[in-house]
Amino acid sequence: MLRTTTCGALTLQNLGENVTLCGWMQNSRDLGGMTFIDIRDRYGITQLVFNMNDNVELCEGARSLGREFVIKVSGTVVERSNKNKEIPTGEIEIKVSALEILNAAKLPPFLIDDKTDGGDDLRMKYRYLDLRRNPIRNNMILRHRMAQSVRRYLDALDFIEVETPVLIKSTPEGARDFVVPSRMNVGEFYALPQSPQTFKQLLMVSGFDRYFQIVKCFRDEDLRADRQPEFTQIDCEMSFIEQEDILNTFEGLIRTLFKEVRNFDLPEVPRMQYADAMRWYGSDKPDTRFDMKFIEMNDVVKGKDFAVFDNAELVIAINAKGCAHLPVNN
Repeated sequence: MLRTTTCGALTLQNLGENVTLCGWMQNSRDLGGMTFIDIRDRYGITQLVFNMNDNVELCEGARSLGREFVIKVSGTVVERSNKNKEIPTGEIEIKVSALEILNAAKLPPFLIDDKTDGGDDLRMKYRYLDLRRNPIRNNMILRHRMAQSVRRYLDALDFIEVETPVLIKSTPEGARDFVVPSRMNVGEFYALPQSPQTFKQLLMVSGFDRYFQIVKCFRDEDLRADRQPEFTQIDCEMSFIEQEDILNTFEGLIRTLFKEVRNFDLPEVPRMQYADAMRWYGSDKPDTRFDMKFIEMNDVVKGKDFAVFDNAELVIAINAKGCAHLPVNN
């Protein structure tokens, strides 16, 4: 290995150790006789210090580095005089004794930082640079941790993870298929699966009583707020069960994800009958955070010689508790 540790691992417990780090140059500060550089990898940031009095050539080399240069440094872990409590490595720095440029880099088109100056179009054009930023990398790590947690939980309940084909024949679904031309059978096409529905039915009939996939789905349909042409879903199937088994299994999965990924103990998941959801919120996936339920007003407003209400089959109001003092716009 080129490195002995990562840029997010060193603390005061490592004082005096000789270490080697590899990573990207985040930024530098030239204070005349001393130069400070932050080196970054996916694990964190460590400050490097170069002293002109110790090694002029080494210090000049550090001053020549540009943003996003990939470097390898060796040196001794020492305690920082000006500590940074915002990062795990903020109490130490590396007094560098050797510097090697592994790869030089052009000045990036936007700032590689949590609060970048790059707009969406620019960041998507240089996606490989955008992926170096903490918010994007943290999203990838979160997805990984969730997938691993799902697999552990379902495996403990005797689910089998099965990989199903991506090139299939077209099946009747709710959207248009994406199609792939067949080179060996000219004029014929494969379809990309809108879901593993067909295959999980085969598995259930075959006796695989518990199955799951974290699987890609492809649907040629108009975009929605929660849907794009290619998306991933956790797909499960169970045999010989009742409704309560399904609810308990996947409420347990939700609690497990919150606990393992966010270290949050989720309270018992509330349940609501479909009829109540439609009557109170007009939706089968209501947002209950605001508790703004529909209230039937027929017996209050009908028969008051107001044609709009008298001729309506149903009159509903929204109960906005605590909002009586707000102004009403006419």
